[in-house]
Order: sequence, then C-alpha cells, then structure tokens
Amino acid sequence: MTDESSVTFNEAQASVLIGTAEKMIEIWNRLSPEKQAALLARFGSEENALAALVTTQLVAPAKS
Repeated sequence: MTDESSVTFNEAQASVLIGTAEKMIEIWNRLSPEKQAALLARFGSEENALAALVTTQLVAPAKS
C-alpha cells in the first residue's frame, strides 16, 4: 500500500494534474444551478459529480 503523503509528481505531471483540475472547475462553473444540484443529489459531492462527467466524456463514442 502506498503512503499518500509520500507521493510526488514531476513538473510535467503536476502541470497536467493542475490543468485537468482547472478544466474540471470550468466545466462545473458552466453548468446551470439546476444541473449542479441534480449532479450533487446523484453523486453526493462536487468531486464525485465531476469525476462522473469526466468519465462520461472519456468513454463516450467519438462524434463524427
């Protein structure tokens, strides 16, 4: 088991992680209050709701 306090990222990994977090915040902020409320009700937290949105985008078939 990995001790989470010992996990480190190089600069490139950190940059990708920060960029992804910023995109997730942008997505959340673009949602209507009604959509945010529905996602919070379904997934319990903003983090879980965003993870579901990102996962949906990753597994969705490519649009042609």
